[in-house]
Formats: sequence, C-alpha cells, structure tokens
Amino acid sequence: MTNDTQNQKTGSTAVTEPAVSTDLSANLRRLDRLANIGLVSASVAHEIKNGLVAIGTFVELLAQKGEDKEMAALVTKELHRINALVTQMLKFASPKPAAFGKVRMHELLDHSLRLLEHQMQGRLISLSRDYRAEPDAIRADESQLQQVFMNLLLNAVDAVGNNGDVIVGTENAGEHLLIFIRDTGVGIPQENLSRMFEPFFTTKKNGTGLGLAICRRVVEEHRGRIEVHSQPKQGSAFIVTLPRA
Repeated sequence: MTNDTQNQKTGSTAVTEPAVSTDLSANLRRLDRLANIGLVSASVAHEIKNGLVAIGTFVELLAQKGEDKEMAALVTKELHRINALVTQMLKFASPKPAAFGKVRMHELLDHSLRLLEHQMQGRLISLSRDYRAEPDAIRADESQLQQVFMNLLLNAVDAVGNNGDVIVGTENAGEHLLIFIRDTGVGIPQENLSRMFEPFFTTKKNGTGLGLAICRRVVEEHRGRIEVHSQPKQGSAFIVTLPRA
C-alpha cells in the first residue's frame, strides 16, 4: 500500500518541509553579496589610500617649486575627492562598533539642520519641522545616526535644487519612533526605487553610490528599517523607523 493510499484512508495529509521564503532567500543573497563587496572594498581602499599619500607628497613638492601651480591645484582637488570616496568605502566595509546611549532625536535633527542652514538659505529652500514624537528619546549611536540624517538631508537639498521645500518630522508608532524627511524635488523613477540602497548604485554624476547603502546598514544595526516613497516630479520621502529600546 502506498503512502498516498494510507493517507487517504486515515484522512491525514502528507507533511512537506516548508520552503524557505523568497524574502529570506533574497536577504541571504544580499548579505552574502555585501560581505564580498565589503572585503573587496576594504582591500582596494587601503591600497588607494597608500598611493594617494605618495602622489599628494609629490604634488606638494611641485607646487613648492613653482612648477605649474594651476595644474598642481587641480590635481590636489582631485586627490581630495578620491580620498573622500575611499574614506566612504572604508566606512562601508569596516564600520566602527556602535556605541549606544541616550539620544534625543529632535536635538540630533536640529543639530544636523543647523549644519546645512547656510546651504539651504543660499538655495532659497523652505524648511519645515513637524516634530510630533513625544518622548523623542531612544537608545542609539548618536554619531552614526547623525551620519544617516546628514546624508538624507543632503540628498533632499540636492533633489530640491532651488526654491523648494524640505520637511523634517517625527511620529510615534507604538514602540517605535518614525523619522521622515520629505522634499518637493525631482523625485525618483519607479525603476530605480528598488535599487536606491544598493552599494555603488547612483544616479548622480559624481555620486559614489555608498551614502544610502551606509544609511541602511546603520539603521539595520539599530534594529530599524529605512524605506523610500517617491513619484517623478512630485518629490520623495525617506522614512526611518527605530525601536525605542
């Protein structure tokens, strides 16, 4: 007698092992890909930094001798740009351990906005605060979270250009705190939305594609999540959800 016949007679059904969910498989593949990218990025970045030191020293000597100062200044500017890129790669590949402590989110956001105040005023960008979360304190690494929100705010300013609006707000969501940054900028094409947090994916001419990837990693290390909603020519909204404890 076959198992199928036995099951029909007993009224039982065959038990099969549950398949691994598509989401879990995708996350595992992403983590594996990020691990490989991290190893490569770290080794490449260290080698580039070593080369930059020698090149920078040589350019400085040329400038001191008065040999083509204009070209020396141009090369120096490019070296600084490359060094900034390499520094971001190292941050992505070898992040520092988080140092958790009490963080007041509204104070952190205000501090980040003060750093961008001059830039926003120069572009005639209207800034609105909509702080509704009370209390606004969470346990987090303040330095790492500031890096996240500075990145998101800079992206919003770039997207808006001139004479646009940026709205920064917070809300309570049970045991979580929601922080959102909205802009009235150019928006994001639908085909790019799912790739916005991928390492090295960028639509900016001089972008590195690491800023948002670092943001996601930091937020996930805080047991939170980050998402984006956008429509072309209608602006974008980045929402960060963080646990209170």
